[in-house]
Amino acid sequence: MKKAVNIEGMSCDHCVKHVTEALMGLNNIENVDVNLSAGRAVIETDGEVKDSDIKAAVDEAGYTVLNIEKA
Repeated sequence: MKKAVNIEGMSCDHCVKHVTEALMGLNNIENVDVNLSAGRAVIETDGEVKDSDIKAAVDEAGYTVLNIEKA
């Protein structure tokens, strides 16, 4: 399953690294592709990942999730 996460607050490659590491730390995440210019991360999972867990990981990294949708 793929999910697209729109994220506010990223402004540099360091931000991309923080968000990528935060999301890769969740269970069942296979791949994370963060696009700085789009303010979006696409997550590939191999199992169930709750939207609330995604939001919490991004929030803890210091950024804001605007919405999460299936990609």
